[in-house]
Amino acid sequence: MTTSVSGSFRDPSGHLFLHEGRIHRRVNPVYRCHYEAMMASGFYEAVVGDGSLIRHEEVEPAAIPGHEDAYRILRPEVIPFVSYPYEWSFSQLKDAALLTLSLQRRALEFDLSLKDASAYNVQFREGRPVFIDTLSFERYPEGRPWVAYRQFCMHFLAPLALISYRHPGLGKLLRASLEGIPLDLASRVLPLRTRLRPGLLTHIHLHARSQRVHGKSAASADVARTSRVSRIGLQGIVESLEMAVRKIGWEPVGTEWGDYYEDTNYSSEAEAHKQELVSGWIDQLCPTTVWDLGANTGRFGRIASQRGIFTVAWDADPAAVEKCYRDARAAGDGAMLPLIVDLMNPTPPLGWAGSERMSLSERGPAHVALALALVHHLAIGNNVPLDRIAEYLGSLCRFLIVEFVPKTDSQVARLLRTREDVFPDYTVTGFEAAFASRFTVRDRLPIRDSERLLFCLERR
Repeated sequence: MTTSVSGSFRDPSGHLFLHEGRIHRRVNPVYRCHYEAMMASGFYEAVVGDGSLIRHEEVEPAAIPGHEDAYRILRPEVIPFVSYPYEWSFSQLKDAALLTLSLQRRALEFDLSLKDASAYNVQFREGRPVFIDTLSFERYPEGRPWVAYRQFCMHFLAPLALISYRHPGLGKLLRASLEGIPLDLASRVLPLRTRLRPGLLTHIHLHARSQRVHGKSAASADVARTSRVSRIGLQGIVESLEMAVRKIGWEPVGTEWGDYYEDTNYSSEAEAHKQELVSGWIDQLCPTTVWDLGANTGRFGRIASQRGIFTVAWDADPAAVEKCYRDARAAGDGAMLPLIVDLMNPTPPLGWAGSERMSLSERGPAHVALALALVHHLAIGNNVPLDRIAEYLGSLCRFLIVEFVPKTDSQVARLLRTREDVFPDYTVTGFEAAFASRFTVRDRLPIRDSERLLFCLERR
């Protein structure tokens, strides 16, 4: 029995489906000539070999009921976790952009071209981006403009520029506009000085003006630039885009939690003991996956990832997630995947019929979740009752390592400094009662040289 995967249903070349619990990709007859050209050219072996494109094996269509009329069935390598561009840090988006341009440049060397440049064609595997849509490559039609040019600018260049020149929070616009950030919007929002940057002037500002003059469809915008583009001209466009992307930078400073660990009230003894407790419970539970909720820069998530346990480090602060990604990349920590999420407004199901892109909870549950120095921000900082917190965290994991920070702690006192204390149930007793509805207590230990408690809980 097969089940369709809704995220790829719009591609006429083929779509994804589940068969016996594994992802498969159907290749329709309409894509046959392009697939054969790609496989015969040597391009597939080259880019799979260096990790740029996901590997697949071919399966006989007759072996899968309902797909006997397919040209090919592919069984791609499994990606451990599906993430989306609106959850990526600045450098994750930039690395994905450079991968996409590299593949287009190399495809031209094999008489191929990318027919789409969607950011959703990229995932992260072992700490680096990998292209997952094998059917995005087609035979290069000599003289034709790059049909994916506008899409690349909307999915990659525009959000990178907005984050760099305006505000890191503008990356969230990708969640509101799954087709990418409109270039006319980006052009209006970006400061005037970006017109002095040749790459941004050409690929955002002049591109947006061309769209206004000739219409917003991809075809009219691209054809408006020129009716024919030579191979050398197309290579020049790709190189220009690559230069523009490389010159865009952003330093993760000035946001709320980017320097959290430098502004904490932990003593060195308390910090070390907390790490010791978390480490011991991780060893006891032997998790296959860990979600670090409110991870900040991932210090505690790395306890798991450095053991080779696949770890998703979630945090709402773009600067913290950016630092986490840079640190993991520099350390070669391929088990760590930092992502942006606001637990007060977590990633919902999105796209056509609310089913193209999965919600946060649909991608769980994790084997173990860490909720360290998090509950007081949700309960006191955002007025979420403790029983609601317990219910939601219980939906995300089997085991929960959670920290309780009492009102006498300076971090909680800071939250209460400018507001009335209307949280009579925010006590250890109230916390234990609320979480008892969803979890049983495996262990409960105080963190030395602090008033904080650490719990290891198991979902009922």
